[in-house]
Amino acid sequence: MTVATADGQPETPVSLTTARRLVVKIGSALLVDEASGAIRQDWLATLAADIAACRQAGQQVVLVSSGAVAVGREHLGLRGRPLKLEEKQAAAATGQIRLAHAYQDCLARHGITVAQVLLTLDDTEARRRHLNGRATIDQLLTLGAVPVINENDTVTTVEIRFGDNDRLAARVAQMISADTLVLLSDVDGLYTGDPRRDPDARRIPVVRELTPDIEAMAAPAPPGHSSGGMVTKLAAARIAMGAGCRMAIAMGRTPHPLRALGNGGSCTWFLPAAEPLTARKRWIAGSLQPFGTLTIDDGAVAALKRGKSLLPAGVVAVAGSFERGDPVSVADRSGHEVARGLSAYSAEDAGRIAGHRSGEIAAILGFRGRSEMIHRDDLVLTGG
Repeated sequence: MTVATADGQPETPVSLTTARRLVVKIGSALLVDEASGAIRQDWLATLAADIAACRQAGQQVVLVSSGAVAVGREHLGLRGRPLKLEEKQAAAATGQIRLAHAYQDCLARHGITVAQVLLTLDDTEARRRHLNGRATIDQLLTLGAVPVINENDTVTTVEIRFGDNDRLAARVAQMISADTLVLLSDVDGLYTGDPRRDPDARRIPVVRELTPDIEAMAAPAPPGHSSGGMVTKLAAARIAMGAGCRMAIAMGRTPHPLRALGNGGSCTWFLPAAEPLTARKRWIAGSLQPFGTLTIDDGAVAALKRGKSLLPAGVVAVAGSFERGDPVSVADRSGHEVARGLSAYSAEDAGRIAGHRSGEIAAILGFRGRSEMIHRDDLVLTGG
């Protein structure tokens, strides 16, 4: 699609086809038939075909799916009335199995392996759990699988009461440095008013900043399985844009929703000012207080300046108390900080492998960890 500026003039086209790492959020109202509580298999088959086409084009795809409670309640005889928290958790426990099977079956027809990942918002925000989740999803994508992420409703309390997975999808996009997030919805974007009630409401094609005027356009969720509405979608947009990830709110009810979006279908694009890696490194450099210091030799300093990762062999000293995933300062032999990053090892383990080659890590620690002390994606230069 071609977006327009405030004065109506066209500007740079925005296209789904340029995405490299794509997160797609599917809401309950799209996936589950409200009357029967059954999964919409025909619709899901068209989405699977779209995902296969994205992968054929070289894109990595991660799905964040709602619907576990909506599916599970039917099979537990819990339809027709509001559910207590414990009943929602029980419904999620049985619904997650059926959702996983549905995704597995429809994507297997395209030769695609599915992996289920259960997350909570806390998993995306706590540093060590964030790092573990990022590493797992990265590995699944490297191996060619499509991760299907469900909120772990069987153990959460706050999130299951909050509503749908819009914020979780944005947190996942932030966690894995995705460049594009698509929220498939029952509306084709953000409108100046509620289009169900206001015939003069017009769709906003592009948003570059979440101003108070934009936030005032959010409407409550319509009746049905969806419980987040536009309020949570704008909350997701704030998270995604802050992480350098562009986000689209697009119509999902029609068959082949991703293909339609890729062909210029109507939507609202939320466009960030920075790329994902730039935003992530800005966060590492300016927002995290280091828990310790790794002192490195001159060869390692030169390697970092060439954009390389920090390997254990270049570390000459370890100071401080930190765990895997904690931020650390990286200093040269004179004590001058040259970088900051997220350590792949605790202070104790880092001290044991410092000065050793990566191939020796397993023999020293008794397990095979990462080859890098700090991966280049988790490291930012701060000094000259």
